[in-house]
Amino acid sequence: MNTVDFLDPALRQWHEWSLPLSQFSKASGFVVSLYDVQGGRQLGPFMSSRTAGLLETSTLWSEQGRGTLFERRMVATAVAAGSGEEASFCDGLRVCSLPLSRFGKIYGVLIFGWVFRDFSSPFACEQLARQIGLGGHLLWAEVRMEPPVSDARMATYTALLTTLVNSIDGRQETIEQLNQVSRTRDLFLATVSHEMRTPLSALSMRLELMLRSVPDLPPAVTLGLTAMRKHVQQEAVMIDDLIDAARTLTGQMSVIRTRVDLAQILQDAIMTIEVNAAEKAIAVHVAPLEGGATVMIEADAKRMQQVLWNLLYNAIKFTPKGGSIEISVKREPGWIVIEVADSGQGIDAADIPLVFGAFTLQKQANPNGLGLGLFIARRIVELHGGALTVTSAGADLGTTFSIRLPD
Repeated sequence: MNTVDFLDPALRQWHEWSLPLSQFSKASGFVVSLYDVQGGRQLGPFMSSRTAGLLETSTLWSEQGRGTLFERRMVATAVAAGSGEEASFCDGLRVCSLPLSRFGKIYGVLIFGWVFRDFSSPFACEQLARQIGLGGHLLWAEVRMEPPVSDARMATYTALLTTLVNSIDGRQETIEQLNQVSRTRDLFLATVSHEMRTPLSALSMRLELMLRSVPDLPPAVTLGLTAMRKHVQQEAVMIDDLIDAARTLTGQMSVIRTRVDLAQILQDAIMTIEVNAAEKAIAVHVAPLEGGATVMIEADAKRMQQVLWNLLYNAIKFTPKGGSIEISVKREPGWIVIEVADSGQGIDAADIPLVFGAFTLQKQANPNGLGLGLFIARRIVELHGGALTVTSAGADLGTTFSIRLPD
């Protein structure tokens, strides 16, 4: 993890400026400091010229130095006016300010420059040096070796720094907007989970209680309550699919892998669809690993059961009455392969690439659902380091889904 990640959020917004301001100082020869709106220097002064290095040895930029106080006044003016300015320190050094703002609010001010407009003189250097506790001859020795900064050059560097500022602040605004979207998404998921799943669970329990405990219900009432229970269960499944799909799309879905028995996962998944298969007289056969060996895999048992349930439930939906479903397990070098093959309606070759897309809904024999099941199933398998694929010989020739998991 980057060491910046450990910084307090209040410090992190200043730290991101450190490298670009240092690079700008080296490229321009300017001295650059970054202040907060209260006048506290957060970064700098960054400097690269020999003259700036000499000035640093004086009292100029000390906590109560004349240069620091001068910069603080410029910060206050920039915050109040909402714009930058250029000022002259001791009638020789050019100093500029540039406000930093995000979402229309100023949060800091850059102070940059500390360069001479014209070629200086020994007398001018002596006057300046006397005010900051520096030898005039030392300052003159450095100043006379460096060219002054003309108006044109100052304008060019100011424009470059403004572009840099707009780029960094624009990027951070985008990041903050994305974070806001993320927070809104998380709130939405929490709301959906609580406000929709909870009453559906309560309704399902009451319907189940009525069907089990109320004696002598008229057949029409029993039929209606049974239909209601089924619809409630379908709605609950769709809500779960929406939540899982949102987690998948945003990279929030995760799996917790442990050493588990594949046979137990298969058994639990088959138990959840036995009633559906019996209603359509569909035979479900399991062909275990050759020799009946136990297959242990590193997997999230609950998530893998969800994948297999989805494949089996789809197979039942798209297989006509009296059909069959074959589940097989085999080993390939480095892999465990689970296949779910049905004798159902099959998939046209043109539709194969679309099978695992989000909200891809097969209309025929599928009046319910959101088309998210296979999209979620593939992501779960991928999180296990595996792959989920599909093959079909065509319409009415059945479909085979293959799960490949690391052995």
